[in-house]
Amino acid sequence: MSASMSDVPELTASACAMLEGRYLRRDSDGGVTGTVTDLFDEVGAFVARAEDRYRPGSSKYWARQFSTVMRQLAFLPNSPTLMNAGTRVGVLSGCFVLPVEDSLSSIFTTLTQTALLHQAGAGTGFTFGHLRPAGDRVDSTDGTASGPVSFLRLFDTAVDVVERSGRRRGACMGALDVSHPDILEFIASKASTPGALPHFALSVGVTDAFLRSVEAGGSQTLINPRTGAIVDRIPASEIFDAICEAAHHCGDPGMLFLDTINRAHPLSDRIEATNPCGEVPLLPYESCNLGSVNLAACVRGHRIDWQRITDTVRVGVRFLDDVIDMSRYPFDELDRAARRTRKIGLGFMGLAEVLAVLGIPYDSTRAVRLTEDIARHIGRTAHDASAELATTRGTYPAATQVSDSATRNRRNLQVTSVAPTGSISLLAGTSAGLEPFTTIGGRRRILGREVVEIERAFTSAARDRGCYRDDVVAAVLETGSVRSNPQVPADIRAIFPTAVEVAPEWHVRMQTAVQRHVDAAVSKTVLLPETASVAVVREVFLDAWRAGAKGITVFRTGSVGDATGRPRDDHVACASCS
Repeated sequence: MSASMSDVPELTASACAMLEGRYLRRDSDGGVTGTVTDLFDEVGAFVARAEDRYRPGSSKYWARQFSTVMRQLAFLPNSPTLMNAGTRVGVLSGCFVLPVEDSLSSIFTTLTQTALLHQAGAGTGFTFGHLRPAGDRVDSTDGTASGPVSFLRLFDTAVDVVERSGRRRGACMGALDVSHPDILEFIASKASTPGALPHFALSVGVTDAFLRSVEAGGSQTLINPRTGAIVDRIPASEIFDAICEAAHHCGDPGMLFLDTINRAHPLSDRIEATNPCGEVPLLPYESCNLGSVNLAACVRGHRIDWQRITDTVRVGVRFLDDVIDMSRYPFDELDRAARRTRKIGLGFMGLAEVLAVLGIPYDSTRAVRLTEDIARHIGRTAHDASAELATTRGTYPAATQVSDSATRNRRNLQVTSVAPTGSISLLAGTSAGLEPFTTIGGRRRILGREVVEIERAFTSAARDRGCYRDDVVAAVLETGSVRSNPQVPADIRAIFPTAVEVAPEWHVRMQTAVQRHVDAAVSKTVLLPETASVAVVREVFLDAWRAGAKGITVFRTGSVGDATGRPRDDHVACASCS
C-alpha cells in the first residue's frame, strides 16, 4: 500500500455535509476546526500508537499506512473511531451488548452503563429474555412484575435523553426469545403504537425447532425464565404470523436465527443478542470494532484490483486490532470482554457501485457469484492477516477454549462482518454495505441539510452512451429510478436497480452467499414494494433461515416506520455501527 501523504479525498456534497455535521473536530465555541485530511491523520496516528507496544518505534510507519488508506477512501472504520480517536471521549468501538438480568439492581446498573455508552456515541444491544413476564410474582415487594416491554420503554427513554446532548443517534437492539411468555406483546410493541420505541430495532430470537414447528403446524412452548416452568403452549404459526404482520406494518421485528448463530460461534457460551444492526452477534459486554473496505476504490477501469483489496484488508485487520488496545472502555467488564476474544469485524461497502461499473445487474446469478468471490477473498485474506499478527502479538486469551486450530491460532476470534456502513459509505461517496442502491438520484436529507445528487456510476454510464440529458436527469431526480425509463438504454437500466426493485429472493441470495464467508454476520434489509403482501414477508423469513442467514430484517416501502422508527430520508437508520 503506497504511503503517500498527498492524497486528498474527493468528497461528494453528501460527504461534506456528513463531515461537518458529525466528524470534524470543533473548538470550544462549536466551530469546525481542521479538514478531512487532518481528521484521517489524527485518527491514524492515534490508533497506530498501539504498534509501539509490540514493536517500539513502529507507530510512525503504521500511522502513515492507516492515514493513507483513509485518505484514499479505500478503508474507513466505524463512526465512533473517527469521532473519538484522540479525544477525551476515547470510546472507539461501534456497539456493545449488555446483559439485562432479572433484578431491579441489575436492570438499573445496565441502564447506567447504557447511558454512558450512548453519551460516547456507541450503540447497544440487549436480550430482555431473562426478565420475568408481566404479572409474575415479585417476592421482595409482594407485587407483580411489569415485564420486558415496560423496561424496553425505560431504556428507550433514557437513550432519548442522552441523545439530546450528542451528535449521534442512540441506536439499540432489543431481542426477546420466542419462548418468552410476553413474546406476543413484544412483537406488537411497535406496530400497535405509531412512534413507539424510536431508538430500538427489535428482533425475535427464534430456534430451528420453532421454525420447523411453523412448517409442520406444531406448537411453541412458553417458559417463565424465572422458574423454568412451562406456562403455555400456543400454535407456532400464531407467533410467526404475528411477527410477519408486524414487520409488514412497520419493519419490526426482524428475526435472529439463534441456532445458526451459535453453531458458527467457536466458543460454547451462548449468544442471545446482537449489535443494533445485527451484523455482530455478541456475548455480554463484548464490542464490535468495525471497518470496511471500499470496493469501489479497488476497481481499475472495468476490472477488480484484487491485489489492492488484499493490501487494504491486511492494513484494515491490523488497524482494527489496534483499535481494541487504544479504545477507552467506560467500565472494566467491557475491557475484559474485548481483550478476551479480540473480535473485530472487517467488511466491505460499495458493492452496488462496483457491480454497476462492471455492467453486472445486482439481481443476477453473475452478481451473486462475483460477490461471493469477493467475500471469500476478503475472508481468507483477513484470516491470514490475523494469524500473522498472532505470531508476533499472541493469540486472544480465549483461544485455549477453541477446538479448531485455524481459529485458535489467530489474533482475533472473529475477523469479518458486513456492516450497513450508512455513514461511512456516504463519507466515501459509494453505496452502502452489500445493499443495492437505495435510489439512483434525488434529494436527500443529511443531518438536516438537503443534498441533491445522482449516483456517479449512472452519470458515467449515461454519458458514455449519450443519454445523460436534462430530461433524463429530471426524471431520475423525480423518481429516483431508471429501470422503467425508456429514454435510458435497456442494458443501462438493467444494471441500476434500486433496492425496492430487486426481488426479495435476490436480496436473500446475496446475503447468504456472503454469510458463507463471514465469521460474524451480515447486516441486510430486504426492501419490499408497498404492494408486497404479508405472505411475501413470510417467505423472506423462511427462505433466509433455510439458506443459512443469521438474521434478517424486512422493510416495506410506505409502511409506518423504518427499523429504528425514523423516516429513511434523514440519512441512515443506525449510525452506531456505520
